[in-house]
Amino acid sequence: MFDVRWIRDHPEAFDAGLARRGLAPLSGEIAALDAKRRAAQTELQQLQTRRNEASKQIGVAKKNGEDAAPLIAEVSDLKDRMQALDDAQKRSEVSVENALVAIPNMPSAEVPDGADDSANVELRRIGEKPEFDFSAKEHHELGEALSMMDFRRAAKLSGTRFVVLSGALARLERAIGQFMIDLQTGEHGYLEVNPPTLVRDTALFGTGQLPKFGDDLFRTTTDHWLIPTAEVPLTNLVADEILDESALPLRFTALTPCFRSEAGAAGKDTHGMIRQHQFSKVELVSIVHPDESENEHGRMTAAAEEVLKRLGLHYRVVVLSTGDLGFSARKTYDVEVWLPGQDAFREISSCSNCGDFQARRMRARFRTAGGKGTEFVHTLNGSGLAVGRALIAVMENYQRADGSIVVPEALRPYMGDLETIAADG
Repeated sequence: MFDVRWIRDHPEAFDAGLARRGLAPLSGEIAALDAKRRAAQTELQQLQTRRNEASKQIGVAKKNGEDAAPLIAEVSDLKDRMQALDDAQKRSEVSVENALVAIPNMPSAEVPDGADDSANVELRRIGEKPEFDFSAKEHHELGEALSMMDFRRAAKLSGTRFVVLSGALARLERAIGQFMIDLQTGEHGYLEVNPPTLVRDTALFGTGQLPKFGDDLFRTTTDHWLIPTAEVPLTNLVADEILDESALPLRFTALTPCFRSEAGAAGKDTHGMIRQHQFSKVELVSIVHPDESENEHGRMTAAAEEVLKRLGLHYRVVVLSTGDLGFSARKTYDVEVWLPGQDAFREISSCSNCGDFQARRMRARFRTAGGKGTEFVHTLNGSGLAVGRALIAVMENYQRADGSIVVPEALRPYMGDLETIAADG
């Protein structure tokens, strides 16, 4: 979210940022709305001053035995005019607020321009693709052949885009999540948090999912929302707070279920577990000093990459173009893992630097050391990683010709030292 004063002072820069997002200029419209608000506010203050003066004059007139009726009539008229102006000012404030909350974050200067994901720029590739002397299968073919991945029964229970895992595959998914959370807390300094998975409107507004993306979410009859990612509760831990500068950085992680309606994904990834309504994810969130957000972005991405390195999976890192950038992000690195069954890289983590965009919406600030003023913190979030997609990657990369799956060494301590998942296992 933007400071309207900054837009007034930097209209060209603001409109240039919108243009990079493929949006029309808005500085003039917002300035006009704000001008109406400020004009009403100024006139209201002037009328309030006159009303105070007239009220004093009424007292003097009555004390001196003079006719105070004209002054009383004026005060009554001023009261009506002030109420109308107060209503107009509030309407203008709402108009300005509604305009500002719908505007995405400005892209960082390092973000490549482009209309969509075709303009994303690959930064590096790590590891090697596995070589098979047989035709690699997709994860859902492997899972169903093992009788440990059931989409038919899941559909009976909940409809499409759900799955029932059982046996060793259910344990493998749990093992992956535990391995990830242990790595991020034990080696990368993230504090484990077990947050609510039901949140209020204000939490989703703070991180930018509301009001624009309500159709992508699940809402309860009690006006709670199921979280689409633990980014929402973790980032909002500092909402409406003023932190000491010495407390920064704060780093949080959580392994939670996530829920998404996938409203805009009709016809996409209809087979298998790639795009589910419910999935598990290890989320990483950092709350940092503005001077450290760029360094923290690289640090967070490296923490996500380390999971894939430990699992021995081939992956690449890309920086998203302006046309593929999320609403709240100023810069995003996507980590994409290689899936042999699809013969393609697929996203398994997005690590985003949001600058002060979310902090302004949440009113999350810090007090500078030795100073009286406050500044907005910078927030970052990333997947460390998506558990279901990591399961898919392990299954497809570690498959054998007979349909069995080798358990990566890093996961065996979580699997009772099981080395291979097979149909008879």
